[in-house]
Amino acid sequence: MDLIPAPLGAQDTQNGGAFTLDAGTVIDAGPGTEGVARWLRQVLGDATGLPLGAGAGADAVEGAGSGGAVRLRIDPALASGAPGGSPEAYTLTVDSGGVRLDGRSAAGLFWGAQTLRQLLGPDAFRRAPLRPGAPWRIPGCAIEDSPRFGWRGMMLDVARHFMPKDGVLRYIDLLAAHKLNVFHFHLTDDQGWRIEIKRYPRLTEVGAWRSRTKWGHRASPLWDEKPHGGYYTQDDIREIVAYAAERHITVVPEIDIPGHSQAAIAAYPELGNTDVIDTAALTVWDTWGVNPNVLTPTESSLRFYEGVLEEVLDLFPSAFIHLGGDECPKDQWKESAAAQANIEGLGLGNEDELQSWFILHFDRWLAERGRRLIGWDEILEGGLAPGAAVSSWRGYAAGIAAAEAGHDVVMCPEQQVYLDHRQDGGDDEPMPIGYVRTLEDVYRFEPVPPQLSPEGAAHVLGTQANVWTEVMENQSRVDYQVFPRLAAFAEVAWSALPEPAARDFDGFGRRMTAHYARLDALGVQYRPPGGPLPSQQRPAPGGLAPAALGRPIEGAPPNV
Repeated sequence: MDLIPAPLGAQDTQNGGAFTLDAGTVIDAGPGTEGVARWLRQVLGDATGLPLGAGAGADAVEGAGSGGAVRLRIDPALASGAPGGSPEAYTLTVDSGGVRLDGRSAAGLFWGAQTLRQLLGPDAFRRAPLRPGAPWRIPGCAIEDSPRFGWRGMMLDVARHFMPKDGVLRYIDLLAAHKLNVFHFHLTDDQGWRIEIKRYPRLTEVGAWRSRTKWGHRASPLWDEKPHGGYYTQDDIREIVAYAAERHITVVPEIDIPGHSQAAIAAYPELGNTDVIDTAALTVWDTWGVNPNVLTPTESSLRFYEGVLEEVLDLFPSAFIHLGGDECPKDQWKESAAAQANIEGLGLGNEDELQSWFILHFDRWLAERGRRLIGWDEILEGGLAPGAAVSSWRGYAAGIAAAEAGHDVVMCPEQQVYLDHRQDGGDDEPMPIGYVRTLEDVYRFEPVPPQLSPEGAAHVLGTQANVWTEVMENQSRVDYQVFPRLAAFAEVAWSALPEPAARDFDGFGRRMTAHYARLDALGVQYRPPGGPLPSQQRPAPGGLAPAALGRPIEGAPPNV
């Protein structure tokens, strides 16, 4: 059946006959399925040209509709082989009489609808019918399915290179097509502030724009001298969140503190360490790397970001709020009289504990408002509040330590699932960054390391692929880095796969043949299996070799 991600169980039941969608086919939506029915009617209606009218809902009888029915039901008691009985489980049955799709929840039903779309063939992913009036055949089958992890995410960095709203909505659809359910939205960094905060308008008036941009890795001698920027209004954010929710995707916002904050300091210089540097001279950063200009660790910064977060919480219903916490150099704090006075006044031992104080404050502040803090694994340094969760990015080690200490963890080790890392070692690859991580490498990624105890493993919420956009200046570059590897990652996050060495990558590759056709229909500019297309190759400007602009790392990544 060439499904990606692979379902928990699937049987070919062609002896029961296939079902053909036609002008008489109806969508029979039971109680609670209305949203999925609306989505299914829209996408399949666009692709097929069929009306797919409403059926009789909960009172429908077998055979209703001259062309049969696609029946949608929610069954909280749905049987499934998934450990723990995931609320996202579904069953899908197709025979000559119609389609029956049951979900344990509306989310499970939606993932089943994604499977149904795949069964219709690649043309079901187009926005208009290629052959009006042609039959749409769904093969007879019985599928029982449920995800391995409850957190199946992708992080998109829109701070380094801004992605307009329509591009974000498109990526939400691409996540949904791969049964990924968390969109981690990296909204702020040194290079740009991307969310409107009405209380602090200069965050976008000033912080959303930079005068130029480093071309390539920070060691590159080249610059793009064109100003770059953009931001999302609060209504844009509401639209993005609502659009994702209709597709059963949670949007987790990231407001990065206390490091990665030069864009905010450029807008409001009092946020920086004014007794160490002239913060009024700072502009939105135009290059990459770890920036020494961090927030002043004082009560005034806490009050400012409480104001920011009050508006963020109003826009994002997510239980988790990501506050970064990574790559915060302490040099300015060591020189700052204000920071040192705060260390002494609070009875702290050092600057690491000062960062912990900063993060712990917002952990409590969020908890008081019914939310949970999540941050990059540096937040473990200096101590971590019991309710905080960790995005383990520097490897497995921090995630293991956090999970064994009772913290929930999202595994996203850079050595395995940072999709800005290059896909091949060839000379024609665009802007080579990091280790080579092939499609097969991603397919063999295991989110739960064997060192974890059963108790620790229970704290692994799931996994996430991260997309940092320093060298992805537009949507086509993001597509190239993300796909097809996100398809492999989605199967790792959803499917019940064996241990990495035993995974059937050849079988996955065969299923990818059909999936490439789906990606083509969706207009995704993925990296072809044979290497980049001529338009995807990046000849080096100024006669420089591509490696001179990037940061390739040779050899296999360490397993840390």
